[in-house]
Amino acid sequence: MNNRLRILRAERAWSQQDLADRLEVSRQSVNAIETGRYDPSLPLAFRIARLFGASIETIFLDEA
Repeated sequence: MNNRLRILRAERAWSQQDLADRLEVSRQSVNAIETGRYDPSLPLAFRIARLFGASIETIFLDEA
């Protein structure tokens, strides 16, 4: 699943570790989500959306 996480993070000048700390996950998890190797759980997707003040649909792009 493609996503805009890297772009949103860069707009705020946050490192992967900064984002990981805010989401209470590992930096490796953030990297895996950004590169599309891992799709976040629904609760994590909601936390990401709330953190960025955006809907899940604007962050995670369904390429189906």
